[in-house]
Amino acid sequence: MSRPRPGRSVRDEDPDRLYTVTGGRSRSDASRFDLVTLVVSECDPVVGMQSEHAMILRICRSPTAVVELASDLRLPVSIVRILLGDLLDAGRITARHPQTRAPGAGAFPDPHVLKQVLVGLRNL
Repeated sequence: MSRPRPGRSVRDEDPDRLYTVTGGRSRSDASRFDLVTLVVSECDPVVGMQSEHAMILRICRSPTAVVELASDLRLPVSIVRILLGDLLDAGRITARHPQTRAPGAGAFPDPHVLKQVLVGLRNL
């Protein structure tokens, strides 16, 4: 995978490359993966796998939020969601939303999840 050169932002990324990475797809089902959805690999990368898919599987050996993946891969969240959809459909990852509490039972988010989101946002 080619990463943006130092000093280049994702916005400077070649749109043709992003088109190729997603196989020409430009939309994903955003309801499947929000920014804090935790993704976990269910297998190791295999020979011949697209490099971005392989990197996702390596990064997600432990639960990783979608926003963190986008930061680590230096790709827009929309592109990462498309790649994650491919892996989920193939059974190579599992995705789960952070647990939420029942209304009225201390409606504050889990501090661990908030910390993960903050780390991911700082990495952007």
